[in-house]
Amino acid sequence: MSTWQRLRSNRLALSGGIVVALLAFVALFAPWLAPYDPGEFNAAEVLQGLSRQHPLGTDGIGRDVLSRMIYGSRISLLVGFVSVGIASFIGVTLGALAGYFRGIVDTVIMRFVDVMLTFPTFFLILAVIAYLDATIWNIMVVIGVTSWMGVCRLVRAELLSLREREFMIAAEGLGMSPLRVILRHGLPNAMAPVFVAFILGVAGAILTESALSFLGIGVQPPTPSWGNILTEGKDTLEVAWWLSVCPGLAILITVLGYNLLGEGLRDVLDPRLKSR
Repeated sequence: MSTWQRLRSNRLALSGGIVVALLAFVALFAPWLAPYDPGEFNAAEVLQGLSRQHPLGTDGIGRDVLSRMIYGSRISLLVGFVSVGIASFIGVTLGALAGYFRGIVDTVIMRFVDVMLTFPTFFLILAVIAYLDATIWNIMVVIGVTSWMGVCRLVRAELLSLREREFMIAAEGLGMSPLRVILRHGLPNAMAPVFVAFILGVAGAILTESALSFLGIGVQPPTPSWGNILTEGKDTLEVAWWLSVCPGLAILITVLGYNLLGEGLRDVLDPRLKSR
């Protein structure tokens, strides 16, 4: 059975893929899908409930919540993919070096990984953000440089295994440089678990950004993000429940979609599961 057939037969993965695709569509076409400008406010429509004019109601200064939710999906995707991209680049680079060269290089890199893992990641991010401006670019970089350890360990384990394979030994015997062996033969055969970790990491990055925005040190208003919409709703929960429920459901569905897709891809791409 081909990879695509296995993926199509996995209903949970297919459901996650549909959610991810819909989110990407909404983020890409936000200017055309949003019924209002996300920054446009109307003092006469403060905290209006769900209606035909405002399907998800309005916030404390009369802005359309649906429009802000749609534009907020762009922030979530941007933070998710850029921060996980940074983490993957660092993790793949260090993991490949540790797994291929072994010895002192492996020892130094893995002890550094152990040191990084001793810090609670979220509190480390809070500490760094406290000393930096809470811009979206700083948030993405900080999330990225504090989240690469898992990818590093994955790639190291794969390279340690591949290092003893015949095609790697043959490539070295032909006089290829270590860099060329890693790039041509090592990493292409080690990227399946990294791809799965990337998908799952996007969900974690979206949650982290939402938590930072909820605490007021993430994406700053008036830029809409699901986290800061949630923050606005906590003070008016009794009279404007939609300000908390709508972004909360969006975060839940998005993270669930990425997790289902990631778990499905793990089942499909893991060679140990193909014989089952």
